[in-house]
This record gives sequence, C-alpha cells and structure tokens, in this order.
Amino acid sequence: MRGRFWIGLALAAASAPVAAQSVEARLDRFLATRPVIDGHNDLPWELREKYGASPERARLDGDTSRAAEPLQTDLPRLKRGGYAAQFWSVWIPAATTGPAAVETTIEQIDIVRRMVAAHPDRLTLATTAAEVETARRAGKIASLIGAEGGGQIDGNLSILRQYRALGVLYLTLTHTRNVGWADSGTDVPDTRGLTDFGRQVIAEMNRIGMIVDLSHTSPDTMRAAIAASKAPVMFSHSNAYAVNPHPRNVPDDVLALLKANGGVVMVNVYPVFVSAKVRAWQAEKAAAEARLTGSPAGLMLGAPKAEVEAKLAVWVAANPQPPVTAADVADHVEHIARIAGRDHVGLGGDYDGISGTGPEGMKGVDGWRLLFAELMRRGWSDADLARLAGGNILRVMRRVEAVAAR
Repeated sequence: MRGRFWIGLALAAASAPVAAQSVEARLDRFLATRPVIDGHNDLPWELREKYGASPERARLDGDTSRAAEPLQTDLPRLKRGGYAAQFWSVWIPAATTGPAAVETTIEQIDIVRRMVAAHPDRLTLATTAAEVETARRAGKIASLIGAEGGGQIDGNLSILRQYRALGVLYLTLTHTRNVGWADSGTDVPDTRGLTDFGRQVIAEMNRIGMIVDLSHTSPDTMRAAIAASKAPVMFSHSNAYAVNPHPRNVPDDVLALLKANGGVVMVNVYPVFVSAKVRAWQAEKAAAEARLTGSPAGLMLGAPKAEVEAKLAVWVAANPQPPVTAADVADHVEHIARIAGRDHVGLGGDYDGISGTGPEGMKGVDGWRLLFAELMRRGWSDADLARLAGGNILRVMRRVEAVAAR
C-alpha cells in the first residue's frame, strides 16, 4: 500500500509539467491559426502624453515595457499575443468639450495613422471585416479605430459622418460623464436612456456602418440603445456586473438582451473592473488619501503634493492591492458566456488605459495567452476559444456592414 502511494505521488509530480507543456503547445498551435482581435487599446493617448504624439520616438518595434516611459503595447508583444487586429481608441478626456473635443479627436486619429505609416511591414489600416482577413493573410496586424465618448461629435451628426470617413469604426456613446443625449454609468442619471437626438445618433451609426459601443454607459442607456439599434452592438471593454458590481460592468438583464441583438461584450483586464476585492481596496485607498489631504475628494489640499504622495505610498506598502489573476478574468468570460452565450463574448483589454498594472502575468498585450490557457484548462474547445479571440467581433462587424448596405 505504501509503495502504491509513493508511485502515485511520483506520477502526479511528473504529470504536472507535462500538462503545462501540453497546454503551452496547444496554445502556440491555436494562436498560429486563430486571430486575436482586441476591442480597445489606449496607446494613441499614451503616445501623445509620453512621446509628444510621436509614434517614431516610442520605438514600438522593441520592448516598450523597459523604456524610460514604459508602455503596455509594442509590436513584439502583439505578435507573441497572436494579434490579427487591434481597435485603437482615439480617446480624449471627458472634460474636453465643444470644438476642442473635435480637434483633439482628429489629432488622435492622426496619431494612429502615423503609427501605422511608421510600421508598414507590421501594421495596416482596416475598416471592414474583409480587410482584417486580408491583413492577416499578409502577415500584418489590422489597425482599426474607435472613438471613446459621444461628446467627441459635439452634438453634430456631420462630425459623426466625417469620423466614419476617416476610418472610425465605433463610437462609445459616453465616457465617464453624461453627454446630454445619453447617460454614463459613472455620472448622475439625467436622460435615463436616450433622448430623441440620441436615437438619431444610433440610427445614423446604423446607416453609415458604425458600431454602437456601450461600454461606459448606464444600464438604462444600454437598454435603450439595444432597443434602438438595427445592428448588433458592442461593449468594447466591459465585464460582468454579477461577478464584480462595478458601474462599468454589464448587468445580467442587458447580457440577455445582447444575445437577441447579436452583439458582443469584450472583456477587459483593468483590475478594478475585474475584482470586487480590488474595487473595495481602491475605495479604502481613496478614503486614506482623503484623510491625508483633509479633502473628501482627495485633491491634495492642505498639504504639499509630494508629502501626501509619500504618505500614501506608505499606506499602500502596508495595504497592498489584492492580487488579480487570469482566473479572475476567466470568471467574467464564463459568466458572460453562460448568460449571453459563447457567441457573444470577446476581448477588449484596455491596455495602455490601465493605471498601474494588469493582472499577474497579463501586464501587457501578450497577456491574453494566460487567459486562453486558463480557459483551456476549464474545458473550452479551440472552436469556442476562436470565437472569443476574434470570431465574434468579426461576425458583429460583418452584420453591421450588412445593415448599412441595406
């Protein structure tokens, strides 16, 4: 009996690395043949802020994680992650409004186009699902564009149309603030859905082949937009509210509506949206900052900024952020798949829009490998993983194009 015990222990120890190797080998085979299409990356704004809006200075063909101004994105990591396409977000701060919002958005579009022009052997612009497929066959990463915030059209449908002409494929209806015709999930409710103009925006997006993106919107606006849209919608970088009740995440009743609409939720890796423990920790950190500053808003009032930051660093050292792993991200994927179906979940990392770092081992754009490996261990087939990786968003793109063509 004792001999059998030790033999069993030895076999278990030997099988663990073999199992890890088999997952890694399967992962390499999978990524060699299945495209990864990520719905949201904020690299353009990081290039603007850290590199003077110069894609050339950023040296994206090297390891940007080790740069003096580190990034979460570079071409080698995109290749390792198996990317066929990336939606680059032409985000601007929600506080930028009016004509300045339009001007800043155009500047962001220009950064994307210059970034692609600087790497013609690795990147190419794309505006359709067919162009994504063509880019993949050519061994290039298709660069798609999404605008993150309805305020960027400055209440003008002609500006919306011109963004589409410049290659913008989706518009996120709000960012962190309401826009007058749609509510943000992180602002005080105002329209509680969509105004008449908001429904006009949806109708015009359907007509010109622009995807309606509902990340950042309130649940009421999500429901109203799904009801108004004749084409599938997307959530370019959102998670499941039932797993982590953060206002940026999607409630179950909306997930059920999404299934009928044909849309997709693209899961992100921002720790505060992934983990309820991190969300609680951030609230405690904000309270500690408020105590240090004497300001309920934590605005560094009443004390020198450097002094407050030093004291806050001491607090963080004593109260570190709870760990987040690929398993936590997989919990969101599986919940969305249970409620909406495996045809309605995708990937939208929010890389280079994440303050701090992403989940353990997922701190850059090649991090999806860990999520795929986790889901493989949970029994996901290659066919299901292929839909998650890019098949579902390609289907949404084709359907949006078909609605516009009608």
